[in-house]
Amino acid sequence: MRNKVNSLLKRGLKVLGDGVLLNVIQSEIRHEISNPRFLGVETGKLGDFKMDWDSPGNRDIVLRRQFDSGEEVVVSALLQQEPIDSDDIAFPRGAMAKVCISKPRLSSILQFDCRVFETGCGSSDFDIERAYYIRSWHSSSLPFGRDFFRTLDPNLQDALKQYLTSKGISEGLTNFILCHLNKKEQEQYVNWLRKLESTVSNSLKP
Repeated sequence: MRNKVNSLLKRGLKVLGDGVLLNVIQSEIRHEISNPRFLGVETGKLGDFKMDWDSPGNRDIVLRRQFDSGEEVVVSALLQQEPIDSDDIAFPRGAMAKVCISKPRLSSILQFDCRVFETGCGSSDFDIERAYYIRSWHSSSLPFGRDFFRTLDPNLQDALKQYLTSKGISEGLTNFILCHLNKKEQEQYVNWLRKLESTVSNSLKP
């Protein structure tokens, strides 16, 4: 969204005085509404996860899954800053996700920092980039310890990815994360345009 905002402001700031900026903003709103870019894409599914946090004014979401055993999996995700420059994908941005797994009656957790990305039309995947063993949320020591993932044998790395898949980090979930976050960003951009339209319109009134 940042690139769109910068482009719009560069086009409009030069002509603010004569009202052309208002026309530029309104044209941009019409374009975004009349060209919904995510129609027909694979929206994915939450599976056994529930949406725990999804504020319209924030960029991130939090998903939570509770097992009968008391084990809990929490996923927090947000879009990557840099857009993907490709015409072969549906979503302009990938996502970063933190997957935290806690066991009942234990204060320690496992945290996995993952990259979520589109692999083709209607499909996606994730890679683990870092993994941490956290002794306690309330520990006075360094909060996240040391990344142990990169020191593991490739077979163990693959096994950890399969472990996360068994906890519900499936293609359906990664599709959902990509679709939901990219749609969320587009909606936030249109809302921002509408607020800017109102501000500029009021400033041009005699």
